[in-house]
Amino acid sequence: MANDSYDLVIIGAGPAGYVAAIRAAQLGLKVAVVEKNPTLGGTCLNVGCIPSKALLQSSHLFEETGHDLAAHGIVVGAPTLDFTQMMKRKSEVVGATTKGIEFLFKKNKIAWLQGAGRIEAAGKVSVLGPDGAVKDTVAAKNILIAAGSEVTPLPGVVIDEKKIVSSTGALEFGEVPRRLVVIGAGIIGLELGSVWRRLGSDVTVVEFLDRICPSIDDEIAKFFQRSLAKQGLKFKLGSKVTKADASGAGVVLTVEPAKGGAAETLEADRVLVAIGRRPHVAGLGLDKAGIKLTEHGRIAVDAHFQTSVPGIYAIGDVIDGPMLAHKASEDGIACVETIAGQKGHVNWDLVPSVVYTQPEVAWVGKTEEQLKAAGVAYKIGKYPFTADPRSRANAATEGFVKVLADKATDRVLGVHILGAEAGTLIGEAALAMEFAASAEDIGRICHAHPTVNEALKEAALAAWEKPIHL
Repeated sequence: MANDSYDLVIIGAGPAGYVAAIRAAQLGLKVAVVEKNPTLGGTCLNVGCIPSKALLQSSHLFEETGHDLAAHGIVVGAPTLDFTQMMKRKSEVVGATTKGIEFLFKKNKIAWLQGAGRIEAAGKVSVLGPDGAVKDTVAAKNILIAAGSEVTPLPGVVIDEKKIVSSTGALEFGEVPRRLVVIGAGIIGLELGSVWRRLGSDVTVVEFLDRICPSIDDEIAKFFQRSLAKQGLKFKLGSKVTKADASGAGVVLTVEPAKGGAAETLEADRVLVAIGRRPHVAGLGLDKAGIKLTEHGRIAVDAHFQTSVPGIYAIGDVIDGPMLAHKASEDGIACVETIAGQKGHVNWDLVPSVVYTQPEVAWVGKTEEQLKAAGVAYKIGKYPFTADPRSRANAATEGFVKVLADKATDRVLGVHILGAEAGTLIGEAALAMEFAASAEDIGRICHAHPTVNEALKEAALAAWEKPIHL
């Protein structure tokens, strides 16, 4: 028999699980969260979004100090890197963030059951210890799977988190590697490659496709790659890594053209495998409970996040949709609101994405390629940051804003930004699109002057009719 009974038991305390737990508690449910790691927050807070952004910010400031302050009349000479302090600060940021989640659990009277969660049947969850033995079993009116994702392995390349690392190991290097090869030109690979390039690494990015970041609008991706190349990142596109030999002091990679051809070797001190993530579904007891998966190995759910078993739900990275922390959190809120009898909803078509390099890349809605494939007639408005006064004052004029609008109705269908504050600017675009704004709507809204987001207003004006300042 179960030792305790809850209205909701959640497996996983990442951005999907912990946010769902807090919202469920706010709605009056008795909630428990099963989490095996010693800290809350999942991959994002512990070994993903938060530590990587801390290092991105620190490395950006290091590079800015060494290269960009002179234009402002600030002469400081070549900066010295205190690598130990930089890594210490990163850990402090992570610690403060995860402790904040612990506080919120206590505030909302959420039980944290430490261990791995396994579903025994509808209404029954076991908590396993490190040895796999059952520590406890609890009863639940509802079960929510929020187990997140894990690194996708690459055949022929064994991750040891020492010389060949995942994103987790790339956040814990003991020193700046002299030569770093990044396998995968997606968001994670480019962000972490940027960190170590700024700190002094010779970085080469190997990508199977013939372009970087396949989810980005093609025009933006081309400008983005040129920007990264100017910063010193090297790219080997249309290439695949077939073997990694880590028997020596470093790593020797065998690289072949993706479409066939002669192999070559690349030597590196460290290798980062960043070819994507896959849903973490092993060991959850899905087969035993009768929970069905999709053809892509994710948990199949209906429009209300319920699995094939009544009373068992799933959210975040284990179900379809982009594997993004903010999407997972919105899943969690909508799901538990539905469980509580409300009308939870997520517009998966308007989940913004951001690459936190310098410049940043951010987008929401459709790309040009998607609109062309769907046969949608559209119009384009673009505005460069070189024409934006605040961007000039900030000495951050690289990039542009691109607005895609329906040719007949003027409704905004997609916004794509390459620029210094793209991740912040995209929030306005997502809000406008959620309320079905037209390009004219955005263009007619009074924006404060001088601000960087005036560039979005001008791009919207360009899509509607004509920009004022171009």
